[in-house]
Formats: sequence, C-alpha cells, structure tokens
Amino acid sequence: MKIIETALPGVVIIEPRVFADERGQFMESWQQQRYLESPVAATFVQANLSRSKQGVVRGLHHQWPRPQGKLVQVVDGAVFDVAVDIRPDSPTFKQWVGVELSAENARQLYIPPGFAHGFQALTDMAAFNYLCTDIYWPQGDQVIAWNDAEIGVDWPLAASGLSDKDAQAKPLAEIDPQHLPTVAALQSVELA
Repeated sequence: MKIIETALPGVVIIEPRVFADERGQFMESWQQQRYLESPVAATFVQANLSRSKQGVVRGLHHQWPRPQGKLVQVVDGAVFDVAVDIRPDSPTFKQWVGVELSAENARQLYIPPGFAHGFQALTDMAAFNYLCTDIYWPQGDQVIAWNDAEIGVDWPLAASGLSDKDAQAKPLAEIDPQHLPTVAALQSVELA
C-alpha cells in the first residue's frame, strides 16, 4: 500500500493495492500487521457503514474525552472527506484537509484522535465504511458547524440533508474548551 502524507500531521491517505481483471477487482481493505507497521498504527474496535444521498453533509463530528481515530473508505459512489484539527494547542489548529474518496479510486483516509471529521456525498448515493479506534460513546458526542467560516471548508456541492444535530451545531469558537482535545491530553489518553 502507498501512504501519502497530508498538510495535517497524522492525517494520511492510503492507497491499497488493487488487483483488477475482466472479472472485477480485489483488495485488502485492512490487514492488522500491515497497518500497525504504517503511520496508522491503530487498533480498531468498531466498524460503521453509512449511506448518504448526493449533497448530504455529515459532520463535523468528534468525541471527547474518549476520542476516536477513524479509517474511512467509500465502497460505493464518492464522497468529499474532511479532517479538521481542533486541538487548540496544535500548530495546525483550525486547518483542514479534504480528499475525494470513491469506490473507483479505492483510497482510504486515516483521521487520528483529536480531529473533527465530516464528509459530503458526491454521487446519487454513497456508501461509506469506517473503522473506529474506540466505540461510540453518546455522552462524548460533539459536533462543530459544518460551515464554520473560521475553518472555511470548501464543500464541492450545495449542502443538503443535514441532520438536526448538524444544522444546529455551533462554530468552533463557541465550543467550550473543555469539550475539545489538546495535544497534551491526547498524549495522556494514549499512555493510559
């Protein structure tokens, strides 16, 4: 597999090796030893599958104080996937990266703990699979406005189909700092 660094340290694009012929294709979407030897080096405990109609934006989501890292991949259709650094003590605080993930390009994106995550469906329907480093913990579920002007994510399509939670989300500047991860706190979580 090929690892491509992004502008946000820790957020990496993974291009798995795809074997294709006239019958179709095959790829390993995750193999523990290979990923542990990569910059991902995470243990995953939960898998999720989401389907979204074109234009739907989901995010920007994160969990605190039980953060989740996510390995995401599209299995049908295409999405614009976004990671935002929300750690106030990070040199890349409020910066984001966006990557097109599709069933065709087979790319994956790893979003480490400490980053908010969101995506927008680019095709009529997109099926989105993601592995998480911790289970979903409702008490720690956090959301930041998908259209926060200070972050400035450049979504490719007009947004549609927002959940009530996403539509009512506050900008990052209005989030209580106790609900945000820090580099130092994340290191403590990793050591525990």
